[in-house]
Amino acid sequence: MDIRAVIRDLEEIAPPEYAEEMDAGRIGLVIEGTEDVAGIACALDATPRVIDIALRTGTDLLVVHHTPLWTPVTAVRGPLASLLRSVLAADLNIYVMHTNFDRARGGINDALAGILDLSSIGPMSLGICGDCSLDACAVAQRLGAPLRVWGVPPLPCRIGVVGGSGFDPALISEAASQGAEAFLSAELKHATARVSPLPLLESTHYALESPGMRLLAERQGWEYIDDPPVLSIWT
Repeated sequence: MDIRAVIRDLEEIAPPEYAEEMDAGRIGLVIEGTEDVAGIACALDATPRVIDIALRTGTDLLVVHHTPLWTPVTAVRGPLASLLRSVLAADLNIYVMHTNFDRARGGINDALAGILDLSSIGPMSLGICGDCSLDACAVAQRLGAPLRVWGVPPLPCRIGVVGGSGFDPALISEAASQGAEAFLSAELKHATARVSPLPLLESTHYALESPGMRLLAERQGWEYIDDPPVLSIWT
């Protein structure tokens, strides 16, 4: 397919207008490669390992959640130079769907709702709120990742869920206003935990967002390239 036709399909899946303001210039086709696209792969991040696997499997377009070019680039050297050298030499396209895919139907947060068997689901400004029939141990098992619990959530209960770094006081308060008794997200700051009106469940960024990209790949018939961070827990 022509890359322009593929992009039209991707924009139907995750309309660019759904994105947060912070994503301006950071979603869509962030690295342009060949116009003729045959092989498509999907991943959470465009890591060196993901790029290597994509190139070895004949990928022409890599669809990721996180852009590899988040900050403005004034010099190309080190790890960035190495990554871009491989991508550009292979004519690989990289397409990003970030907060627009968080909000999209069948996107990041809808995937979490399915994994956690949430019911009576309501949308939030960036996330969802639903009734969860699982306890904390079962939530961790479903996510396949460690779960840190701040406070005493009365699980099973109604919870707010935001894939990625969603521990924002405004989002936590929004979940509480929708009847949530707990809140699940990633990358919690101490100060936020101290002032939260709800008990908090903290998983990893990868565990909360990779399921959405994996399900997208399954729906579209693409290869999903898994590359979870190496994580060790010591107590």
